[in-house]
Amino acid sequence: MSSSSKFVPTLLGLACGAFAAAVSAAPVTYEIDSAHTYPSFEADHSGGISKWRGKINSSTGKITLDKEAGSGTVEVTMDMKTIDFGHQGLNDHAQTPDIFDTAKFPTATYTGRLVDFRNGAPTAVEGELTMHGVTKPVRLTINSFKCAPHRSGREVCGADAEAEINREDFGVSFGKNFGFDMGVTLRISVEALATS
Repeated sequence: MSSSSKFVPTLLGLACGAFAAAVSAAPVTYEIDSAHTYPSFEADHSGGISKWRGKINSSTGKITLDKEAGSGTVEVTMDMKTIDFGHQGLNDHAQTPDIFDTAKFPTATYTGRLVDFRNGAPTAVEGELTMHGVTKPVRLTINSFKCAPHRSGREVCGADAEAEINREDFGVSFGKNFGFDMGVTLRISVEALATS
């Protein structure tokens, strides 16, 4: 066998190996588990008299993650009609044009890129929050991130992330004339299951 004929299968083997490596490193898509994902927030009440906390009971979305490349994306859609303060009167008021005007703006969305990977896990998200018809950049700090085998045989990943926003930037300024602080702590606690 000539050296050139030996070279062909060697080259094919290298190409197949490279292709297999590329396939194994492909990003994995995870679907958000709505039953274990609760965006929440903490906001001032009555100019520092107390803190009101609430959560959004229904959210959907997906995450893509490429651990080897240190990249990924996040998409979360929050149903603003499911805001829950643990106080029905405030829940109802939050739906009105005074606050979130959910008849006009029924959802809020957060989309972004997973960044600043350490040991294969992201530590932040660079993205945009769209709420009340306004889109602004919001960087989330990821406090914890972990992936593990799920009882379904697929992988599940979970994270806890937070950011500080000014709700007035999104046109939600109710209470400002009463001295309410417009600063809000936004948290997104999420679990997502690999689609395959």
